[in-house]
Amino acid sequence: MPFTYKKVLVIGATSGIGKALADKLVENGTQLIVCGRRQENLDALVAQHGNVQVKAKAFDIMHLEQIPQFASEIIAENPDLDCVFANSGIQRPFDFSKPDTVDLDIFDQELITNYTSAVRLAKAFIPHLQKQSAQTALAFTTSQMALVPMMRCPNYGASKAALHHFILALRTQLQDGPGNIKVLEIYPPAVQTELHDAKHQPDLKDGHLIGMPLQEFMDEVWSRLLQGEDQIPVGSANDIFDAFETKRQTMYQQMTEMLAGLLKQFLR
Repeated sequence: MPFTYKKVLVIGATSGIGKALADKLVENGTQLIVCGRRQENLDALVAQHGNVQVKAKAFDIMHLEQIPQFASEIIAENPDLDCVFANSGIQRPFDFSKPDTVDLDIFDQELITNYTSAVRLAKAFIPHLQKQSAQTALAFTTSQMALVPMMRCPNYGASKAALHHFILALRTQLQDGPGNIKVLEIYPPAVQTELHDAKHQPDLKDGHLIGMPLQEFMDEVWSRLLQGEDQIPVGSANDIFDAFETKRQTMYQQMTEMLAGLLKQFLR
């Protein structure tokens, strides 16, 4: 089946998975709005693909109080927007056995980037997506560490796990409308991007070479998006997902149905 969304906002499109996704969408003929902190990278994307198909808007999702205004501006300029892809993410190591080395400001930046901003973006764009006559989508990039943490990056795993749990509940809440919003989640394994590079994790040697080649990863993601999947674990994340996540989600659905029955007795 074709990729059905006509105009997509990719947040976190200046490098890595977001940039690769933007390239795929352009190849598909999709109208695109790309967003990120680095204006020069956005300008390069527009220059690469042309300003007819690609628009760019610089924005730093760390500015949480500005997200509603950002969403309003995007919607006003693109009333036909039908898919929002929240892709921003950072990864930092923390060793709490050496508490003097832990910078809690950086810890908070990671949590806001990976989790809090995505929740606020969802809240800001859902009213617009609910009003569209055709199916719309909210898409998120989490991680295999949303399912199994890594000792080296405790906050990264925790923030992605928080986002994963939020997505599960959000999908359930939105499934009966209003509107017709599909909630997508992509679970990357380690992928060769700047997430692991020396600028951010200086103790890693050739960190940008860690993991699955970016193009190989994106080719699989794109193939499965075209198949209509709403949960896409890739590579080793797929093994983890099959090992226990499917069972956990079955238990989640059972618990949700049980609680819905109980609430009927107490809610008016």
